[in-house]
Amino acid sequence: MPEIFRKFGFVFFFYSNEGQEPMHVHVRKAGGFAKFWMEPVELDFSQGLKVQDIKQAQDLNNGAF
Repeated sequence: MPEIFRKFGFVFFFYSNEGQEPMHVHVRKAGGFAKFWMEPVELDFSQGLKVQDIKQAQDLNNGAF
């Protein structure tokens, strides 16, 4: 799984073999994870992340691409 970047404890990455799904990024932090669609940036799902972590990951995602 290629890593895109790390910041504030978040790891942003993607899987190269996810078939025909629209462009998205996976985010992991402290045992929690989330998946964001890219255009527009929108949360698909999350598990184990605090609400403020999801918001921060979304903000980082918006600024990174």
